[in-house]
Formats: sequence, C-alpha cells, structure tokens
Amino acid sequence: MWQAPKESTYLVNYFLEICYTCLGSNPYFLSAKGSTCTFTESILRHCGFHTGLFTSPHLIDVRERFRLDGEDICEEKFLAYFWWCYDRLKEKTTEDIPMPTYFRFLALLAFKIFAAEQVDVAILEVGLGGTFDATNVVQTHVVCGISSLGYDHMEILGNTLGEIAGEKAGIFKNGVPAFTVPQPDEAMRVLEEKASKRDVPLQVAPPLDSNLLNGLKLGLEGEHQYINAGLAVALSSKWLQRTGHLEISYLEQTSSLPEQFIKGLTTACLQGRAQIVPDRCINNESDGDLVFYLDGAHSPESMEVCARWFSLAIKDDNPQNTLNCPSQNNFQSMLECVDKYHDGKSGKNLMQILLFNCMSVRDPQLLLPRLMKTCATHGVYFKKALFVPNISVYYKVGSHALPPTEPQVDLSWQFTLQRLWENLVQGDKGGEANNTDAVCEEVKDDTGSSVRTCKNSAVFPSLPLAIKWLRDSVYQNRSVRIQVLVTGSLHLVGDVLRLVK
Repeated sequence: MWQAPKESTYLVNYFLEICYTCLGSNPYFLSAKGSTCTFTESILRHCGFHTGLFTSPHLIDVRERFRLDGEDICEEKFLAYFWWCYDRLKEKTTEDIPMPTYFRFLALLAFKIFAAEQVDVAILEVGLGGTFDATNVVQTHVVCGISSLGYDHMEILGNTLGEIAGEKAGIFKNGVPAFTVPQPDEAMRVLEEKASKRDVPLQVAPPLDSNLLNGLKLGLEGEHQYINAGLAVALSSKWLQRTGHLEISYLEQTSSLPEQFIKGLTTACLQGRAQIVPDRCINNESDGDLVFYLDGAHSPESMEVCARWFSLAIKDDNPQNTLNCPSQNNFQSMLECVDKYHDGKSGKNLMQILLFNCMSVRDPQLLLPRLMKTCATHGVYFKKALFVPNISVYYKVGSHALPPTEPQVDLSWQFTLQRLWENLVQGDKGGEANNTDAVCEEVKDDTGSSVRTCKNSAVFPSLPLAIKWLRDSVYQNRSVRIQVLVTGSLHLVGDVLRLVK
C-alpha cells in the first residue's frame, strides 16, 4: 500500500497550522467521485450557500480544480493564493525536506482558497483512495460519501474490491455520518466493518427516482448519474440537517424534492463526463457532421457505463434510426452493416469512430473488451479505432496555446493498444499479435507524418493529426456524419476539448 512521503510531513503540518487558523469552524464534507461532488455543490449553491468545490484532474486549465459558487477561480485570485502558499512553503524547504508533491500542494492550496474566501461549505473530491489521500487531513467534516467502487488505481489501492473498499473507507471519521451507494457484497462488507470500528453511522443512499425531477433531466448525462445524484441528495440533506438548516432539507421523503434540489441537480455541469461537443471547425460549414462524445472513463466499470451512454446518446440524436446488426463474431458482416447505417433526417450515413488512449498503468485488456462488447449489445460497432498519445498532462495557468508536437514520440504503448483492438475485432481469427502486425502498414499523411494503419485501426503520432484526419474525412465525403467517442483518459478528453472548442 502507498505511504505518505515522510520528508514532506513537516511542511504539510506547517501549512495546515496556517490554514486551520483561517478555517475556524467552517464545515466540510468529502466525496469520492467528481460527479457526486458536482451535484452536491450545485444543490447547496442553489440553497443559497457560498460554496467551494475541489476536484481533480483538470482538463484544460488548473483553475478548474477550484470552483467558487460554481465558477472556476479567476486567474488573479488563483495566482495570489498560489504564490502566498508557495512562498511560505519554499521558505521551509531544504535538501532533505523538499516541497510537497503536486497533488498535495494543490489540496493545500484549496484549503487556503476556501478559508480566505470564507465559504459556507467546502466539497472536496478525494484524489486516490482515502486513507493516505491529501484531502484526508481534514478531521472536522460534517458528512462524507463513498460512491460506486470498482477496479481502479489498483497499483495503489489493492487488487480486490475488499482491499479497495478498505482504502476508500479511510475517509471515515469517528462518529461522523457517512453514506454510500449500493455496492458489491465484498465491498459493502468491508465498508460496514470499517464503519462499525469507528462508530460511523453508515447508510446506503438509493438511486434518485427520475420522477422527482418534475419532468426535467439531470445536468450530467448517463443512467449511472442517478446513482451519483441519489448520493448527492443524501449528503446535502445530512449537511443541512447537521448545520441547522432544516427548512430546506430533504429527510426521508419519497414523493417530492425541494425546488432548490431539483434546480441544483438539473443544472449541474462537469466537463469531460458524458459531454457532447460538435466540432466548430467542421460544423460552421455543415451542422453536426463531426461530433465528439467525450467521457473520461478509465476503469472497467466506468468503461461499460461510458459505452452504454454513447450507444444511447447517438440513437437519441437519431431516434428514427436504430442499427440492428447480427450479434456474432463475424465483424466483417457487422462493418458492412455499419456502412448501411443511414440518418434519414439528414440523408447522411452515420459512422462511429473510437479515439482512445489510457495510461500504461491500466490494463487495456480489461478496458477495450468491455467497451466493445457493451457497444455491441446496443448494436453499435466502430468503423475504426484511432490511438494517440496525450498532448500533455498539465498546462500553464491561462495558457491557450497547445504545446508543440514532439518530433520523436514513443508510440510503443499505442501500438500495443492497436494490436489488442485488432485481435478483438478479428475474434477467433485474430491469432497472435505478430500476425496482426502483418496486416498493418506505415503510410504518410499530407504533412509527411507516419501513420500506422490497419484494417480496423490507426495509430497517429499526435492528437492534432488524428483530429485533422477526422476533419479531412468529413470534407472528402459530405455524405458521412462522424460520431467520435473519446475515452480512456481524462487527460485525452481535455486535450480534445482544447482542440475542438
């Protein structure tokens, strides 16, 4: 299990001493998922409270991690608080005691921002796990929540759901109420055991009944969001109850939701999660011919949820056209069926493309098959999968220029993803990876860059080149509408947003 670096403990304690002086009795609660945190912040903001929200990672600008009353912190304030924290920590560093790590520093910065801005409530999304997470230094939160658990960050949290649940339960504090959602039996047993040891009243929040929204839809797309919304309602209600605001709390009611709750749930916004973005470059000339469906799923469970959302979303856009292809391993027949998929409203053929990358610490053999099979059960098959490296992980504050493309990029990981995809598509005909390589070839695009293309996939040396290929495909064939699922990495999603918006 991961342990906190000892060399930074002194600096962390020093910084917290400063922050706690500012924080006073400000109430906090923590939640394990960005969507749940976003719903919760939106509910309490619409209840009239001055809110602070800390989430990770950011997609385009680091300021996205720090939201005040639903808006990213402005650049002027961010820089002022950043240097205030940095300068004081830097004064205490030595060769033996370096600065805190990146996420730890940002978590500490969040405490400073929320303290200085005197928020009524701060909602903190846990980074990794719970026990040793930087956000877990807060000891006085009012309520905490653990959302759906899955096989994610296994290199840090453990190899079983029980081990992962044990780490997540590290955010439990003695006597502080906690909520979770329906979990697999193995995970639930561990959560209940940990809660019992710390005298934590643990309750299971049911998924939100869509009928309580008075005909409106959740602000975040996807069926799974009703689970997150149900947890957010429970967390918000408990916070309101424990802080004495009973007049707008929602306690044990099943027939209606307060108006503030409905508005918060239906207006919540979070980039990169089940987000649909038409490409402005293409769609200024021809509406809807290139559309990106973005979701930062990167675990087996979230990949399945992402696949269901994408499959339903593209059909919602074209309700008159449901693709019915045979459920079998003959992908050639399936792809022929894809070629015939026609949008009756626009007179154009619809084509689904996958744009994918994931971190090398993740197991693509758990991700890509789950994605492909779930889409297939909904009659959705990708014409081609594009594999690319991320442009960058972090960007300078306020910078809107993309970093230059690396002249020499190591694409070995993308080639691994491509081989796996080709074998999946070919089914029992796939054979070994070497056999798949034989049907691939290196081709030059019109910029002179090498692209390795196979029958069902391609590896591009950069994301901008892949986007260019998609745009060129639309320009060259005006009878096609391309729907691109971007997933596997929130960093990839952020890079695509930066390019197409």
